[in-house]
This record gives sequence, structure tokens and C-alpha cells, in this order.
Amino acid sequence: MSKTTILLAEDEPALGQIIKESLETRDFNVLLCSNGEIALETYQNHTPELLVLDVMMPKKDGFTLAKDIRAIDATVPIIFLTAKSQTQDVVEGFTIGGNDYLKKPFSMEELIVRINNLLNRTRVQKTSEVITIGAYTFDFPKQLLHFENETEQLTHRESHLLFHLVKNKDQVLDRSLILNKLWGNDDFFSARSMDVFITKLRKKLNKDEQIQIINVRGFGYKLVC
Repeated sequence: MSKTTILLAEDEPALGQIIKESLETRDFNVLLCSNGEIALETYQNHTPELLVLDVMMPKKDGFTLAKDIRAIDATVPIIFLTAKSQTQDVVEGFTIGGNDYLKKPFSMEELIVRINNLLNRTRVQKTSEVITIGAYTFDFPKQLLHFENETEQLTHRESHLLFHLVKNKDQVLDRSLILNKLWGNDDFFSARSMDVFITKLRKKLNKDEQIQIINVRGFGYKLVC
């Protein structure tokens, strides 16, 4: 079996080398880049299955890099490494299309667990499932939402959140359960991020007035259509 390739963008040489060597001992192939510009070029020349991006980097920061990559690939999993702890920074990372984040300092074991969880989710996603939601058609594997002659590309996290809402249609989707499943925890930052994604999904589904995503206060969300 071929090794999973991870692109690691980290401008601190010592930390980058520690992460690279730790991941390689777990049988990952790691492409280490020292800034965002090199990372984008490396991404374009290779086919990494997951990206680990430091937010604060020279030449091109992690958020800008992620935006550039999301314009090319809407599905590759992205983990942000950040020393920032402000809510808006974390929410921005998820809104751009990040799948997870780790605040520095972090343990290598935690990073490896999060990498494996994301890779497993991505592999599970690769199943042929096209779902009807009112007047919409949702192609989960391709992360596409169709309405009449219009097609919209969803992000990885939007797709998974919508998938779970649809699978629990007319039932309350437990807030804590879905946060732990998709975000890896149910802390304040993740909860705020989930609220942002619910708002984005409501806007994407507003062409059919029969579709509603209802906030069941204290419990979670319910998709009704």
C-alpha cells in the first residue's frame, strides 16, 4: 500500500522538522515547506491527501494559502496550526474551508489522531450517494448542490453537515454529537463555527421556501422540508 502524502507548511524550521519526522515514523510521506508560496507550488506539483498549514507564515499566510487551494480543490482536508485564539480567527479558518485546527503548543499524538480522523472521514465520503432535498439534488461525494440549472460547490464541512442534517430529517440533530463528529470537540470556538456554517447552508437552500433548518435551542438543529 502506498504511503499517504501530507503537505506541511510551517515556517519554524525546528518545529517543522519535528512534525515531519514524527509523521514519517507513522508511515506518512511528508512534503515540508517553509512558507506559503513554496507550499502552493508544492501542492500544484504533487497530489497530497491532506494539508497541515501554519496560519502565520511569510510571503503567503495559511488562510490565504487555503483560499488559493480551495479555489482549485474543494475536498482536500486542511488542518490549521495556529497560535491565535481569538474566536473570529478560528471561525475565519473554518469559513475559508478548513476542516480542523490545533492551537500551539500541541502534542504530536493529538495531531496524528486528528489527521487519521480526517483521512477516515474522507475515505468514508467516497460512496455514491445522491440525495433529494425538496427541489434540490445533493451529490454528497462530489459536494455539489443542484437547483434546476444551477450548481453550487460546497466545502468539505458544509457537505458533511448537510449530509447529517438530511440523514436526520425531521429529527433534532444533537449539537454536541455533531460537533464532536465533524469538529473533533464541542468547545465554544467549534460551536460558533457550526453556527456560521448553518447560516451558510440556510442561504444556499433558500430557493425552496419549504426547506427550513430550525434551531432547537439547547439541543441542536432540525432540517424540515
